[in-house]
Amino acid sequence: MGLRTPLYDTHVAAGARMVDFGGWDMPVNYGSQIDEHHAVRRDAGMFDVSHMCVLDLTGIRVREFLRFLLANDVAKLKTAGKALYSCMLNEQGGVIDDLIVYFMNDTWFRMVVNAGTRDKDIAWIKKQAAAFSVEVKVRDDLAMIAVQGPNARGKAVSVLGEATQAALQLKIFSGGEFGGYFIARTGYTGEDGFEVMLPKDDAALTWRAFHTAGIAQCGLGARDTLRLEAGMNLYGNDMDEAQSPLESGLTWTIAFEPSDRNFIGRSALEAQQTAGVPRKMVGLLLEDRGVLRSHQPVIVDGHPNGEITSGTFSPTLERSIALARVPVAAQTQVKVDIRGKHLSARIVPYPFVRNGKACIEL
Repeated sequence: MGLRTPLYDTHVAAGARMVDFGGWDMPVNYGSQIDEHHAVRRDAGMFDVSHMCVLDLTGIRVREFLRFLLANDVAKLKTAGKALYSCMLNEQGGVIDDLIVYFMNDTWFRMVVNAGTRDKDIAWIKKQAAAFSVEVKVRDDLAMIAVQGPNARGKAVSVLGEATQAALQLKIFSGGEFGGYFIARTGYTGEDGFEVMLPKDDAALTWRAFHTAGIAQCGLGARDTLRLEAGMNLYGNDMDEAQSPLESGLTWTIAFEPSDRNFIGRSALEAQQTAGVPRKMVGLLLEDRGVLRSHQPVIVDGHPNGEITSGTFSPTLERSIALARVPVAAQTQVKVDIRGKHLSARIVPYPFVRNGKACIEL
């Protein structure tokens, strides 16, 4: 038996198919994964993301600490509730995890890290925090529900009540406390919506109320196809401790300026830049019949020197898409080895889909 979120019994009662995900028993779908995917793209769907780990970091030097810990720079965060996406690196420039950090006030930042890296993240953060006298508190008392889709915010606020009406005015990638809940305009689907952090004892009742309001129950299967259409990396697939952000399509998350800010992994990234990054992350659109999957070899200029990191059939595009790490010289056309057959694929920019619409030429 794996770890269980406060919504486990609710998922089982709803007939969800439960699977192991990073040591947690989580719903992969409630029936049709395709229908769940389309619900988010066209209307509103919700996900139990309570397996994610919420950390509160407090102390007089907490901003200084995070400027050292993270590759992105929390000095950019000046408004309460504003969020920042960043990688947390090891000394070699490899990605320990990718995460979101929220500026709450001058002595308090909130961080959300991945479930599968929870233990190593907490150990690493506490180790680095000691020198800055920063306290790290694991918020196991909270659950988290993501409500995503073009109608998600309106439907969510209709459930959460008058105290949350102001949440509709939140700017993208920002959050705040409303009616005792922390609500952020963030997500992992390429659609608008909220991620709601709430007391775990309120989770089941709130989930049922969302469902009654017409928000579809969605599992991890749809979450994966949605995030891939949106061109969002998945830790453990598209990056890990053996890969730097420079090779993972995440250069935009590194704040090299100001040049005098020292952060963990900076020297390694600068050395990689000087030497030249050998590989890059690209989007692929399969032009033959088949389905792109993780670890399939990508053949560039006749050599199998690339690899798909994430692949799926896109319900929105009705085509097979992927993220792949390939040599920097790769241009437009490649082949993908699918069970010994070399199928044609085109390198395309990503995201593939955003706000329900195709971003690439099919």
